[in-house]
Amino acid sequence: MRHDDDGLIAADALDRVTWAMRRAEWAAQAWKDQRLRPLGLAAAQYTLLINVHSDPGLTGAELARRLNVTPQAVASQVTRLEERGHLERRPHPRHRHVQELHLTDAGREILRDADAVIVEIERQIAEKLGPEKTSQLRALLDEVADAVRAP
Repeated sequence: MRHDDDGLIAADALDRVTWAMRRAEWAAQAWKDQRLRPLGLAAAQYTLLINVHSDPGLTGAELARRLNVTPQAVASQVTRLEERGHLERRPHPRHRHVQELHLTDAGREILRDADAVIVEIERQIAEKLGPEKTSQLRALLDEVADAVRAP
């Protein structure tokens, strides 16, 4: 078995922008998970709740597409959040086999608490970077998102 795969990938493969973005995302997700844990939430659940809050009536399939995860992953999280009383499923007005997702009062309360945690994380990042770099980073990330959406 060969272990000297020189030339298999570029020497700078782990120094690429996409890897830097991924490392930053992993670090941010770990930090969010750690800080949200006392609330009984994972970062993925916060993301799901904030999407339902911003667009009430989303279906599980719509959420899966929006979050770029499998419908099964969404269904699993929705079931957990529903069991905790944070989400409720309601019949879709036009499609009888489709259910819409809505926050409950408890869901709005946990989202408010979780968002305060995320705001604090963002504040700490902005404090570390400073206002100019924070603004630049946001603009650059928006440009990256636009660039990868372009045909």
